[in-house]
Amino acid sequence: MLHTLDDLKNLAIHASDGDIGQTKDFYFDDKHWVIRYLVVETGSWLFSKKILLSPISIKELDQEDKTLSVSISREQVKNSPDIDTEKPVSRQYEVDYMGYYGYPDYWGSTGIWAGRDHTLLTVGNFFVSA
Repeated sequence: MLHTLDDLKNLAIHASDGDIGQTKDFYFDDKHWVIRYLVVETGSWLFSKKILLSPISIKELDQEDKTLSVSISREQVKNSPDIDTEKPVSRQYEVDYMGYYGYPDYWGSTGIWAGRDHTLLTVGNFFVSA
């Protein structure tokens, strides 16, 4: 199924231990044509902080309920590396972020996610058009 990025905005994010927030924006890799991160506004539980969410963490999309279930916890989000979502993501931030969550890095690889198929482009037969 083909969707636009607008279809992914304002989705509620459900972590393993409660709600995290809502999707507000995206970091798009124009070289590989893939969403690298979803920008999520956490809401009042975390002082309306904006965080980055890797598509690797997505478990399920529920289009009817407009929700994304993810494999991370609120506690992980609370302690994750801080980011200024108004600026480009540095490679150093990505190293810290990927290391914190235990995700493989994707740079220097032939695949979109270091040979692993964990992107919004393939999660649950969900395809995204820019």
